[in-house]
Amino acid sequence: MILERSKEIRAAEAHLERFGVAGKAFLAPGRVNLIGEHTDYTGGFVMPAAIDFGTVAVVSGRADGKAVFVSVNFESTAEYDLESLKQRTRPAPRGDWSDYCAGAAWALAQEGIALPGFSMTVLGDVPWGAGLSSSASVEVVTALALLSHAGVAMRPEKMAVVCRRAENEYVGAKSGIMDQFVVSCGAAGKALMLDCRSLEYDLLPMPEDVCMVICNSMVKHAVAGGEYGNRSDEVEAGQAALRKCKPGIELLRDATLADLEVCESSMSRESFQRCRHIITENARVMEARTALLSGDMAGFGELMRQAHLSFRDDFAASCPEVDLLVEIAGGLPGCIGARITGGGFGGCTVNLVKAAQAEAFGQSLKAAYLAKTGISAEVYLCKASDGAHPLD
Repeated sequence: MILERSKEIRAAEAHLERFGVAGKAFLAPGRVNLIGEHTDYTGGFVMPAAIDFGTVAVVSGRADGKAVFVSVNFESTAEYDLESLKQRTRPAPRGDWSDYCAGAAWALAQEGIALPGFSMTVLGDVPWGAGLSSSASVEVVTALALLSHAGVAMRPEKMAVVCRRAENEYVGAKSGIMDQFVVSCGAAGKALMLDCRSLEYDLLPMPEDVCMVICNSMVKHAVAGGEYGNRSDEVEAGQAALRKCKPGIELLRDATLADLEVCESSMSRESFQRCRHIITENARVMEARTALLSGDMAGFGELMRQAHLSFRDDFAASCPEVDLLVEIAGGLPGCIGARITGGGFGGCTVNLVKAAQAEAFGQSLKAAYLAKTGISAEVYLCKASDGAHPLD
């Protein structure tokens, strides 16, 4: 996605035109998950990276006790009585982009943070519904801007937890901590290895001669319900069965494949398969860390391949279009590894590609996918970028 002017400039201009005053600007990136899918909400391990697509928020004060959000992308305004966002019982979600902004404000208020009236303009270039965490990008940039507006300092790790609460309790999406965490804490040139139970993390160097090529299948998904919610329920049912069957197991990250097999009869076939994906995926993330630190990119790519097969077969959350993208990518020059990224049921693939061949790889992948499906995919060449930060 190419903007005629930078999103920072466009957001500032839109805010000044709409509200008549300049504001302070902040940016939060999107993210791509290299490996570790659907492991975060069971206390497991993930390895995402922040990317150089993101959301800008511009905030200024107002004296009427209101919270007003404007989306440049959706050409829409959402207005709230600020007192309603301070209540323990959240306002009813509206089912659109504004829930992520209002949810972040509500979650901050639940932390006891006094928010003065404000106007906020948001503009982003993270593709919506593509599995690149457009929602977490909006939540985190909103929280960062409002913390500054309120004159409150908060560590990025804590901000991530607050924004996850916005997604879980306000929006109603059964997501884990990964998205908000890497959007808050990512670093340029680094992948982030996160223990989703302890929230301890390492920043691991990405090779300079490797590029992240993201391909949007153009098949959309919505994580707030539907199949994503079903998978989460199936995982929780399996995890609960393991707790009863094997005392001492609290979360799936505590379980081995042997544990799961012993308890297989106490859960549905679907729960068994979902849990098998997560247990094996946690092991793959740990192996991927070793591969990255040792410079074994071929080994890393093989782990990505295995992760996609597990996601497709055991977690049953891929789709034919995404599977085709992964298959095509594997046969193209320069490809190190390819897999689905994000919640599933559409969205994007992430491809690690030798940087010198990345441009040609993206063009070839797009052309082959179009020829086979008639769908014109979007391809983004990305680099690992910094987490949320002020622009002024």
